[in-house]
Amino acid sequence: MQRWTLLRIEQALDGTTTEVETLAQQLLEQATPKEKECVMQRDPAIPFEVAEGHAFPPDTAWQTELEASFPYVETADQVAAIHDVKHDMEGARPMDRLVCGDVGYGKTEVAMRAAFKAVQDGRQVAVLVPTTLLAQQHFQNFSDRFADWPIRIESLSRFRSSKESKAVLQGLADGTVDVIVATHRLLQPGVKFARLGLTIVDEEQRFGVRDKEKLKALRADVDVLTLTATPIPRTLNMAMGGLRDLSLITTPPADRLAVQTFVLEWNAATIREAMLREIRRGGQIYFLHNAVESIDRRAAEIRALVPEADIRIGHGQMRERELEQLMLDFYHRRFNVLMCTTIVESGIDVPTANTIIIDRADRFGLSQLHQLRGRVGRSHHRAFAYLIAPPKAVLTDDAVRRLEAIESLEDLGAGFALATHDLEIRGAGELLGDEQSGQISEVGFAMYMDMLERAIKSLKAGKTPDLEAPLHAGPEIDVHAPALIPEDYMPDVHLRLVLYKRIAAAKDEAELSELTGEMIDRFGDLPVATDTLFRLTKLKLAAARLGISRLDIGPGGGLVEFGPDHTVDPANVLRLVQREATMYRLDGPQRLRFVRKVPEPGERIKLGHA
Repeated sequence: MQRWTLLRIEQALDGTTTEVETLAQQLLEQATPKEKECVMQRDPAIPFEVAEGHAFPPDTAWQTELEASFPYVETADQVAAIHDVKHDMEGARPMDRLVCGDVGYGKTEVAMRAAFKAVQDGRQVAVLVPTTLLAQQHFQNFSDRFADWPIRIESLSRFRSSKESKAVLQGLADGTVDVIVATHRLLQPGVKFARLGLTIVDEEQRFGVRDKEKLKALRADVDVLTLTATPIPRTLNMAMGGLRDLSLITTPPADRLAVQTFVLEWNAATIREAMLREIRRGGQIYFLHNAVESIDRRAAEIRALVPEADIRIGHGQMRERELEQLMLDFYHRRFNVLMCTTIVESGIDVPTANTIIIDRADRFGLSQLHQLRGRVGRSHHRAFAYLIAPPKAVLTDDAVRRLEAIESLEDLGAGFALATHDLEIRGAGELLGDEQSGQISEVGFAMYMDMLERAIKSLKAGKTPDLEAPLHAGPEIDVHAPALIPEDYMPDVHLRLVLYKRIAAAKDEAELSELTGEMIDRFGDLPVATDTLFRLTKLKLAAARLGISRLDIGPGGGLVEFGPDHTVDPANVLRLVQREATMYRLDGPQRLRFVRKVPEPGERIKLGHA
């Protein structure tokens, strides 16, 4: 079946008339009547949980042998992530899993095992990476890891000549290439796969929406595995909201130490001291200056400041072979200070480089800073990161918050926490558009997540959510009596609001009883109004189970209003009206009115339960 995605529909509706008609025709050819109706109504909420993909078989003996050859001991989180990925691949639904873990925590091994599993079933694997340097490193790592098996691995980047690239593309088309590690070159027209089964997107935060959707469009039923240390706000929001599956790798490798992080203004003495300390212990240094036009001038300043340093310059405008040789020289410790731009953000693994100095750190995003900091501290040595920025007085509020977040969260495994800070600073972004950030303060995060959860549940149930319908807050219960937490019982307004929310969110009577005991233990016996609040909430839960939408009981009687999906037997209601006509009467098909003197609020609540 065609893999239905929210984004494809949304993009088509925003495209030209020809694009809309072409995609609509493709969708309608394979759509069910329900899905056709959604498309014709220009509704992007197409059920995606019903999509059918390729179900990979269980592990083979070769798979077991490959995993046994892993030279390190897997962490518990790594084992869990590997299990999740394999479970997804063996299922009929196309995998869309996000694996979030700090740099050096073993995400690549998870990807390699998934890739090997796909190749064992005769499927091709595409590994998409953001930079040529990372592509080169991944190509080497995959080649070394799969060296004992008949697997053809190729790379596609600007490091390859036109003739080599053409041969690789031909191998993808005829199926002789099993694993392709590539940069954006893979997304250009003319790339065809014989039997693509798995797409791995590394450093997901470096790609735009359209890039990732182009890759998905290569094959509709392909499994997608996304790797990142700091997911972008929208991706994190989708994972937390349930639109994407999420695996976290938070356990650090053995002997790994946290990177000590300092945010400071430019100070020549401090920078000299930091660089000399690293040089004297035999280490190497990244000095990041992200402006090619002034990088030579900055390098000259540092040479004058630290004449003991052997400094060389690297940036993305250098020729491919020259840049590749520079990185090899740095890896082999032929010089000790690399003055560079953000080309080192991804994929450079130099265990002896344990100090990084980031010039004008205020100009970088939170995930970028975390990725750059992750270039150091990849061995058992203590590493240091110095973030140079102007005085706080001249920085924007967001820049100050980013620097404070990166400095405060220097513990191992802080990437996911930093991503949540990024979500708070930038907003959650559009789920169905190109915007990767956007404020949701208009409705509030809690309400937004409630709306999202409601839509996702409807989609997973194969229904089209009514996005215009108001959020259902449960049955409306009124016994005409005070039901609140008095100010003299709990003076703190914030605490009262928190407890109101917890009471309203209680799922059953056991949870309410536990909350009652907690409040009595913390604040003393419940006032009458608060006791009424708890009893009303229990009545609300009982009414919800029966499908009653409204219950209004006053001193002289009241009414019961049944919801459209109530479970009350209509025959019982009719017999009640016939037997006691003076007390009960029907007021339309959904309402039952009654007359009864109930002066006490407690008695009204008991009557409601009855």
